Amino acid sequence: MAKIRPRERAAIIQSLRAGVTPRVGLEHIQVGRVNEVKAMIEELERVCQGGSTFKIVIGDFGAGKSFFLQLVRYLALEKGLVVVNADLGPDRRLQSSTGQALSLYQELMRNMSTRAHPEGNAMIPVVEKFITTQMAEAEQSGGDVKAIIKQKLHSLSELVDGYDFAEVIAKYYQGYEEGNDDLKQAAVRYLRGEYTSKTAVKADLGVRNMVNDRSVYDYLKIMARFVCQAGYKGLLVNLDEVVNLYKLANTRARTSNYEQVLRILNDCLQGSAEHIGFMLGGTTDFLTDTRKGLYSYEALRSRLAENTFAQIANVVDYHGPVLKLENLSPEELFVLLCNIRNVFANGDSSKYLLPDEALAAFLRHCSQNIGEAYFRTPRNTIKAFVDLLSVLEQNPEIKWQSLIENVQVAMETDPSLVTVRNNEPPRPTGNVRDDTDALLEQRSAGLGHSSGFGSSSGAGAGADDDDDELVKFQL
Repeated sequence: MAKIRPRERAAIIQSLRAGVTPRVGLEHIQVGRVNEVKAMIEELERVCQGGSTFKIVIGDFGAGKSFFLQLVRYLALEKGLVVVNADLGPDRRLQSSTGQALSLYQELMRNMSTRAHPEGNAMIPVVEKFITTQMAEAEQSGGDVKAIIKQKLHSLSELVDGYDFAEVIAKYYQGYEEGNDDLKQAAVRYLRGEYTSKTAVKADLGVRNMVNDRSVYDYLKIMARFVCQAGYKGLLVNLDEVVNLYKLANTRARTSNYEQVLRILNDCLQGSAEHIGFMLGGTTDFLTDTRKGLYSYEALRSRLAENTFAQIANVVDYHGPVLKLENLSPEELFVLLCNIRNVFANGDSSKYLLPDEALAAFLRHCSQNIGEAYFRTPRNTIKAFVDLLSVLEQNPEIKWQSLIENVQVAMETDPSLVTVRNNEPPRPTGNVRDDTDALLEQRSAGLGHSSGFGSSSGAGAGADDDDDELVKFQL
C-alpha cells in the first residue's frame, strides 16, 4: 500500500477524533459513494467547459455531507478549478442587510484554494498568476502589458460592478510594477471584501462601488470569470451547514435567503452563469419541511421536487439539483475502518493495531447497541473506532477484546436540539449559547402546554419565536 506522509496522517487522525472532515488525505479513507462521485465528476466537467452546476447535498447529521463536499472540493482542485468554501452560521448568510452576507463573502475569499495552494489564502497567487500570464503573452507578441491586461479585463465590464473590479486588478498591476506594496494591499483588501466604507475605497483605489450584502452573488460571478482569465477552469463555491438558514427565527429573513437560493438556482440551470458551480450541504428537514424548509417556498419546491419516475422505478436520479446521499452499507463501513487502521499504521500492514476479526467484532458491537444507525450516520462510530486505535497505539500491552465490549457509541442527533425530560432543567454544557437555547426550549415547551399552541410543531418550534406560530394558536 502507498505510504502516508506524517503530516497527512496527523491531520486525518486529529480530524476524525474531533468528528470533522479532514482537509487533506481524503483519498486514503474514501469508500463508497461511487455513483454520487461519478455524477459530480460530470458536473465539474460541465463547469470546466464553460457551463454551471447547482447541487444541494442532503443527508442526516453525521451521514457524511461535509466529507462528500470536501471530496468534491478535492476533485475540483485536481481538475484545475478554484474552490472557495465556508460554513453558514448566525453571522454568515446568503442574504442580509446587517453584514452577514458580506461576512460570508469574506470567509469564502479567505478560504480560496487552488491545486498549488490547497490550504487556502490563494487570492494573491491567483491575481499574480493572471498578471504573469499577461506579461508572458506580451513578451511573445511584443505588445504592451497594460494594453493586454486592459483587453483581458474588458469582458468583466459587462457584469454588475465588473468595471470597478477590473480597475482594481489594474491598480494591483500598477503597484506590482512600481513596487508599491500599499497599493497592492489595498487591491487585495477590496477583492477580499474587507472594505466597509465607499469613501475609503475611493481614496485608496479610485473606484466607487465595492462588495456589500446585496452584491455577494454578483461578485462571485465576476470572480468566476476572472479566475478563468488567470488560467483556471472555473470557480466552485462550497457552502456547508446551510441548515442554519432553516433555523432562522425570522420568517422574512428566511424567505429572503431562500429567494437568493432561487436566484442562484435559476442562473445555474438556465445557463446564465458561466464557469461556476455551487454545492450546498443540508439536512432532510432543511429541504422537505413545508413550513420552514426550502419546500415552504413554492418556486423552490417545484424546482427541487424528486423525480417521480425515479421514485416509481425505485432508483436514484443523480443528475437532479438535489443529491441525497445513500447510506453506507456494513461492508463499506468495514472497508472504511480498514482504511483508518491503515492510516494509523502509515500504510504498513505489519504495523496494524487490530486484526480483521477485531474490526468485525467492533461493528457487531455497534450494531447490537444502536442498530442500523451505526452505518446510516457513521460519524460517532468512526470517532469511537479512532479512540480505540489511539488507546491501543499508546498502550500496546492492552488486549483489544477487553476494550471492544466497553465501547460506548451514541446515536447521532442534531447538535442544535436539546431534549428536556421529566420537566428537569437541562444540565449546563459549558457553552453559554447552548445552555441558553436549552433553557429557552424548556420555557417554550411549558408555555405551549399551558396555552394550547398547536401540537404539530412541537416544543422545539416554539423556541424559535417565529412570527408564523400565531397561525397555530388555539384558545
